[in-house]
Amino acid sequence: MRPRVGASCLVLGAWLCLEPGPWGPGPGEAAQSAATTPPARQLVMPFENATGEPRSYWLSEGSAVLLTDDLIVLGVPAIRREDRLRAFERLRVPPVAALSHATVIRLAQVVGAAQVVVGAFERQGGDLVVRARTIRLDTGRISPELVERGPLADLLDVYARVARRVAAIASSIPAEQLTRGYPPLPAFEQYIKGLLAEAPTAQIAFLTQALRVHPAFERARVALWEVHTAQGDHQQALDAVRQVPADHQLARQARFLAASSMLHLGQYQAAFDVFSELNRTTPDPALLNNLGVVQLRRSSPSLRAGPAKPAAAGPSSSPGTGPSTSPGAGGRAVSYFGDAIALDGSDADLFFNLGYAFWLDRDLPGAIHWLREAVRRNTADDEAHYVLGVALDASGSTAEAAREKELARQLSATYADWEVKQPGANTVPQGLERLKGEIDVPESLRVDAAVVAAEQRDLREIAAFHLDRGRRLFEAGLDADAIAELRRTVFLAPYESEAHWLLGRMYLRTGRTEDAIDALTIAVWSDPANTEAQALLKSLK
Repeated sequence: MRPRVGASCLVLGAWLCLEPGPWGPGPGEAAQSAATTPPARQLVMPFENATGEPRSYWLSEGSAVLLTDDLIVLGVPAIRREDRLRAFERLRVPPVAALSHATVIRLAQVVGAAQVVVGAFERQGGDLVVRARTIRLDTGRISPELVERGPLADLLDVYARVARRVAAIASSIPAEQLTRGYPPLPAFEQYIKGLLAEAPTAQIAFLTQALRVHPAFERARVALWEVHTAQGDHQQALDAVRQVPADHQLARQARFLAASSMLHLGQYQAAFDVFSELNRTTPDPALLNNLGVVQLRRSSPSLRAGPAKPAAAGPSSSPGTGPSTSPGAGGRAVSYFGDAIALDGSDADLFFNLGYAFWLDRDLPGAIHWLREAVRRNTADDEAHYVLGVALDASGSTAEAAREKELARQLSATYADWEVKQPGANTVPQGLERLKGEIDVPESLRVDAAVVAAEQRDLREIAAFHLDRGRRLFEAGLDADAIAELRRTVFLAPYESEAHWLLGRMYLRTGRTEDAIDALTIAVWSDPANTEAQALLKSLK
């Protein structure tokens, strides 16, 4: 399974949004500090090293981590580090502090933040001076500069005061409670350096040193899990998180990560048991999804061989119906993916997994239904388009299948390479199921959904531009130019009913009846309220 941004990115910091961090007070204390009106979601950017002192480079990222932690303890929703990095990757900007306000605002929009915190730090003799400003996205208003200073040894207190001023809410949490659970500064410094290091060996060395300085630093253990997992060293990753004590605040997260390692190691029943137990305690879509992945991976290899065949029982557009193929103990994968969707109907990955599982079950109607739902939620999902194309081809819908496969090829070169290696075969690459890497994320802070939504908004705006041009060219009778614009529209928005409706009319008046029928069929499926398309399609059949 290839890594997917926003799909299987695994937790680096592994602390919970809006829940108490492993270094702070319990949930009751944080809840008491919340204002009557929920505070705006914050994105804290790395602070600029104003003096450029090389020894302090780590504090740029450290500032963002400390301030984010403190805001969460104060009851303010704040974007986690891994989600911030995800946004950097999506926008292809370097993860550095010195970015323009325009770029910072765009990053905040992508992750769904309402306010951004930017700042700088400098050393003046033995003191640390921290300056911060907030930027409101709705008004563009930049706050006056907030300045705090103190001895370098009191660094944690300095950032705690900054957080309290940024939060701007009444709080009964004393300053010492914001800092009481932090590890010694030398351990924290090694931890941040481990997060920033590029080479895995350097990451492991820094994180291991952090644990030598402070053996109870469980946050460093989950960071080690991430490094080992990224390198494919799943046994070492498992060994790291198994050391998190059962009574620690990160214990549930650590058990979840441990089960993910077991899954990678082929210890399917052990992984299944842990995911199941965690889900019994607190149901979560990520746990249900991963249970489905366990069932897929330990199912018979014959399920993955050859193209799927139509199900004799008819459409299976609901989980739990269709062929009775079962991987054994625990039930069918489609049931778990369906239950995950019931808890989170916004995650396109869950719909993809369900459609992919139906494909492996040789249930074409079910696969086509759920894969269409996946690409409806994320039109840039190359894998979903390709698997949908294969399923459509197997069902006899060759024209629509060709369109879906072409979309996949335009989004990624993977499928052109795959088809060269598998000439003439209508098959799907193995191992496409998507594993979730984080649990217990409140719906309001599911940044993956916000990132996809932001991308979809951008695509819709561009698609609307091409649709308008295509509409005007159609009305002017310039069919060739109109078709080109409308094809651009359906590439960006594959289920834009009006674009398919107009294409169908143009194909019909140029004598391309079969193409017109295909376009009108998609127009009606995309928007059942398009009565004009329905009537024209009916007249052609």
